[in-house]
Parts: sequence; C-alpha cells; structure tokens
Amino acid sequence: MNSGLRILLRTDDSARRQGLAGILEAAGHALVSEAPDVVLCDSARDAELPGEAEAPVLLLTDRPLRGERPAGVLPRTVAAEQLDAALRAVAAGLLVRAPGSVPTDGFRAAGEDAPPLLTPREAEILTLVGEGMSNKAVARALGISVHTVKFHLEALFAKLDATSRAEAVAKGLRGGVIEL
Repeated sequence: MNSGLRILLRTDDSARRQGLAGILEAAGHALVSEAPDVVLCDSARDAELPGEAEAPVLLLTDRPLRGERPAGVLPRTVAAEQLDAALRAVAAGLLVRAPGSVPTDGFRAAGEDAPPLLTPREAEILTLVGEGMSNKAVARALGISVHTVKFHLEALFAKLDATSRAEAVAKGLRGGVIEL
C-alpha cells in the first residue's frame, strides 16, 4: 500500500476540521503545519485559495472559484475514498476535477457538458501528444509499445469525440483535462 502523505489542513470550521482530520488519519496521512505534500482547504464560503501555497492545493467547496485554479477541486460532500484518491493524485502532479462540482468557469462554454474523465495514462499520453510527440516517441518515453499508444489514442478520440490528434488535444485543453 502507498505510504501516507503530509497534509496541511485549512478550514475555519472546528467540527469539519475534526471530521476531516479523522478521515485523513484513517487513510494513513499525517497532519502537519509545515512542509506538506498537499494543502487541503475546506471552504464553505466563496472559494478563495491561500496566497502562497507551499504545496499543491486540493479545495473542497460547493461555490464557484475566484481567480487562480487549484490542482484539485471537489465538492465538500466527497466520500473518504474519493478524498484519499484525490489527495494522492494531486500530490503526484495530476489535476483533479469532479464532473459538475465546479460551475462553468471559463474552461468550456455555457451549456456544454463536463469534460470526460480520463485515466491517468490517457491524460499522460494526451499531454505528450500535445507537446508534439509522435506515437513512437510517446511509446519510448512511457516504456510501452506503439500498439498500446494507439489503443489509448483510440479511447481518447472516443471519449473526447475527436477525429484527429490535434482536435483531441484542443478539446483536452479547452475542457481542462490536460494542461501544457
């Protein structure tokens, strides 16, 4: 099993702090006051990120975001297992978004559906394709076969409703599922 993370917990509600602390400790994470792997912010009011965060931020909120985007955004009603997975993903450098948890905020036009969830490998391949890599270069970089890259690209095209690599990357960027 993965080792626990060092979590800096920020919340103004003492009852929420106690509940979240219990969830985090049960998942094997340690609460710290400095040098965290992830900053977990719980916000009942307008979602506002801490000024200079010392680590990636996972924000629990049910309100629209203002300004800068955190590495992760989930609703405050997130299940313990989802919270643990999101913390680990954010610590690994991935972006975490729950479909429908954040209102339209510039990533997509009003009325457009939420972007599809990609597997970590699909997001990794789409990012490398967006950086201009060929299938062969992606395969070499990830230590997988060209056939496996093509398999993932076909899945990406289907999920993103894209017909080309360029269209898939553009939709991934617009939908916020990857960043270059």
